[in-house]
Amino acid sequence: MLHGSAVMLSNGWMRARVYSRNLKSEMLDLVTVAGDEISYHWEDAPQASIPMAFSEGMREQLKRLHVGVVGVSGTGSIVAEQLLRLGFGEITVVDHDVVERKNLNRILNSTVQDAESSIPKVDLFNRSAAEISPETIIHMVRQEAGSHKAIEVLSEADLIFSCVDTATGRDICQRLASSLLIPLFDVGVVIPVRKARHGAAAIQDIQGRIDYIQPGGSPLQSRGVYTADDIAAEDLKKNDPERFERQVEEGYMPGFGEEAPSVISVNMRAASMIVQEFIARAFPYRLDGNRRYARTMFALAIEETEYFAEDDFPAVRSDRYAAGLSTPLLGLPILGEMSWAA
Repeated sequence: MLHGSAVMLSNGWMRARVYSRNLKSEMLDLVTVAGDEISYHWEDAPQASIPMAFSEGMREQLKRLHVGVVGVSGTGSIVAEQLLRLGFGEITVVDHDVVERKNLNRILNSTVQDAESSIPKVDLFNRSAAEISPETIIHMVRQEAGSHKAIEVLSEADLIFSCVDTATGRDICQRLASSLLIPLFDVGVVIPVRKARHGAAAIQDIQGRIDYIQPGGSPLQSRGVYTADDIAAEDLKKNDPERFERQVEEGYMPGFGEEAPSVISVNMRAASMIVQEFIARAFPYRLDGNRRYARTMFALAIEETEYFAEDDFPAVRSDRYAAGLSTPLLGLPILGEMSWAA
């Protein structure tokens, strides 16, 4: 496309069109405005009001949206199933891994047979989705989030849920969201363990974090979710994959070395909160608005929930802000130029 233009009517509704290089114009089906709230302006519904949360109107709107879920393991499988049952019309799931026995206590719908056959996690979700909501379009990407295929499909999503274990995966999601102005929701769970008396292990806390990242707002880096050093440290995967995998497993319970932690109850809580955060943004119901809830953190050992406003974090605009899929892809020379699938 050569360029585009947009207009806003007095009621706040927006419409936009783009021009190709032969100067042929095309109206866009949807204009998304993502700030403290996420509003959808459909070309065929100029006078439509925002549907009430949990209503038939909400379900009708979700049918028209495409959501991406990066990581469909412990937390991600729960997030993806909620989005499926809420009624999203199109879901992309991205995960390179397969189901193993150690996953059975935290991946929804997984079975012993799935583990024995090493079924890809994205295939497992697709199978379940076909039984639950056969009309939903499912895109499966059995690759890393930083692959060209994953980036291509996720670039068409209306919003993205980041449910990954690694700083590298989160960085890709953040870069994608910044480059393409896509609302991003990121979730994390950790259960730090300490040594109690007599050397026995004891739970120090049970923590969950939910972040909503709006285009042009504070990114995950400025919120301290990950650093460049974290990404560099993960390069260990290339040199010592077994040690890296142990570190990922310990991500739930650092210091304990539990290979298959039974954390589904904590994951359920965090997954529910992050999906609810989207609903609050797209179908507003909070009495005091959404700006105060850029981040939510819970600590179950002391039964506290903290909220952080968008203004509590520095808004560091990426140099790739609204850059699209220009070269180098997502600002990473290693990714080179986008290669589109046939």
